[in-house]
Amino acid sequence: MSPTPPSATSLRVANLSQTAPTPFSLRPDAPALAEIAKALELSGLRKLSFEGSLKPLGDSDWQLKGRLGATVTQPCVVTLEPVTTRIDTDVVRTFLRDYVDIDLPEAEVPEDDSVEQLGVWIDPAIVMEEALALAIPEYPRLADSETTTIRVTEPGKKPMSDEEARPFAGLAAFKEQLEKGSDE
Repeated sequence: MSPTPPSATSLRVANLSQTAPTPFSLRPDAPALAEIAKALELSGLRKLSFEGSLKPLGDSDWQLKGRLGATVTQPCVVTLEPVTTRIDTDVVRTFLRDYVDIDLPEAEVPEDDSVEQLGVWIDPAIVMEEALALAIPEYPRLADSETTTIRVTEPGKKPMSDEEARPFAGLAAFKEQLEKGSDE
């Protein structure tokens, strides 16, 4: 239980007010933005801010509520041209003293992924980076970009269509043949 914080943004749980919310406001500087952008494989990151508060829940648990805002630039998945996306999202994390992490190979993962183990420190900067990583579009696209369909087959053979590639396409064709046969 080191008194030295792991980072400049870490808040020691023992020092947090038990009666009132503890506000925080993070606006990383240019070098920190560049480091986060590199870690998240972004072409650019601007206007990153995370503001909110930590408040006690019961005797020993804590809840962090905040608002994340950022402008991210990523390459379009179709054209590789830059795509700029504005992200504005609410973030909630609950830190529980008696949290039990299920670590069994066949265990069902709980749906609530906003609950974490309470440690000695709570770092809003780590929560900010995690929330940003989850909010970034997985497949950014320019509004006017179109996907191209590529069909590859052996020379002299007809390429398979998307309809034919579906698992039940053969059954649909068989059903049509049966229906035609019964009409005659």
